[in-house]
Amino acid sequence: MINATYDVRVYKIERRKNKSGKVTSYRVPWQTAGKLRKASFPKEAQADAYRSSLLIAARNGEPFSTLTGEPVSWSRAAAVEMSWYGFACKFVDMKWKASSANYRQDIARALAAATPAMFAGDRGRPDGKQLRHALKRWAFNTKQRDEATGETAAALRWLAANTKPVSALTEAQAVRDLLEAATTRLDGKRSATSTILRHKTILQNALDYAVELKLLERNPIKELKWKRPRTSSEVDRRSVVNHAQARALLAAVAAQEPSGQRLRAFFAVMYYAGLRPEEAVNLRAFNVILPPQVENPETGRMEEPADGWGELSFAEAAPFAGREWTDDGALREVRPLKHRPDGHTRTVPCPPELVRILRDHLAEFGDGPGGRLFYGVQGGELPTITYRRAWIAARAEALTASEAASPLARRVYDLRHACVSTWLNAGVPATQVAQWAGHSVEVLLRIYAKCIAGQDETARRRITDALRET
Repeated sequence: MINATYDVRVYKIERRKNKSGKVTSYRVPWQTAGKLRKASFPKEAQADAYRSSLLIAARNGEPFSTLTGEPVSWSRAAAVEMSWYGFACKFVDMKWKASSANYRQDIARALAAATPAMFAGDRGRPDGKQLRHALKRWAFNTKQRDEATGETAAALRWLAANTKPVSALTEAQAVRDLLEAATTRLDGKRSATSTILRHKTILQNALDYAVELKLLERNPIKELKWKRPRTSSEVDRRSVVNHAQARALLAAVAAQEPSGQRLRAFFAVMYYAGLRPEEAVNLRAFNVILPPQVENPETGRMEEPADGWGELSFAEAAPFAGREWTDDGALREVRPLKHRPDGHTRTVPCPPELVRILRDHLAEFGDGPGGRLFYGVQGGELPTITYRRAWIAARAEALTASEAASPLARRVYDLRHACVSTWLNAGVPATQVAQWAGHSVEVLLRIYAKCIAGQDETARRRITDALRET
């Protein structure tokens, strides 16, 4: 139901001046139901036209919205007819088909965090934990929303009846509260910088959609004064292993039972070829191109050539997402390579040491279901928890106590960082490294700037030589 009033007073235009006395803007003040409203314009004619429209509507006996302060007949007032909950679900449904499973989760997390700021009251409100679960896993999941039962369904009914209208976001404080909720943890502390930026972007996109639906006249987040938190995408050099440490870690993985031997090659393709975990887990035997072996004239056996390089050529990755977020109910969603169009193939060189590891792996384990290079002990998909546990155990075994307590190779992904850093430090041109790693050159240099060793020494030597020549 639209909240409206006929108690309206429109005042004279105010001229806003700076310290030098120059007029900088023109402000129209008016009052609805005792609440003072103001609208600023850069030109007097604009302010006068707006004031005249308010006066005409008031003299004609039109109701004014108590939320927006403007006549209900104006287009913005239609926003009160859609609640925040209804709008948020509509936004999720609009984005669902074109979004990856993991981005669907990102949208659900952002909206679930922000929605409490739009609650209209507390009467009959379910438990906070129950509401958060209902929001993230059901309300903002197009696939599951209509399947909710029991307490979850009751929580969704409460949400549908107890959120403010989208038009409430015409008030700056309401927008600030929404953004604050979306970027704050449950314990009241600020979220991680990456989460803050991601959630703000999602909310901004959502309110762009509200403008598209004519629920808002403009996107209020874009007009909000907001200090962007500092962020750094650079790799921490402390997390990058050297070759001796990497070999020790791979050996520690191989020694584990029952999965160690098969996981050694899995971690090796990240360290030697720079694959992301979701790319490695999706490799097939046909993605591996190994050089032909040569016969040893002394033993008559076929052996790896000393300088035999191979290649990995692949076009898909399979990030873990969870059954409830994928279209087919699989744990992982097979997607094109990150930041690449469908069908784009990336080819990465395999140094001789990786060639030997992969040849041994194929000889011992062959390829699994669907030609999968890496798979579980029972023959199914390689579980994320399996290789994470193996890596944790390997760090404890291969590293010293101080190294294990440091960021050194703390994440499996750090093996990729070590590989790309090795390529750059070996003098491979950034354009070639970017192509192998699946980055743009700009992103590559920004991320790995601190991992290129020897730059200071080289720069000083060049300066010394230049000064000597002059």
